[in-house]
Amino acid sequence: MKLNYYRDTDSLYIDLSSKVSAESKEISGGVVLDYDAEGNLVGIDIDNASRKIDLKEIILSKLPAEVEALMA
Repeated sequence: MKLNYYRDTDSLYIDLSSKVSAESKEISGGVVLDYDAEGNLVGIDIDNASRKIDLKEIILSKLPAEVEALMA
């Protein structure tokens, strides 16, 4: 899983899979879910992210994998 924040558009993309998106559905104003060809959720796009969620802190808890931090 990857979290990608784009400051110039104030959008956050949560990449849940390496699979390609085949279909997108807007579930709320500026929140779009991306699905692969089999209907599995592969990503979440949030427009105007800083107005919808707190981007100042990310807390990861009880993940079954190693965490790698990349600072942009």
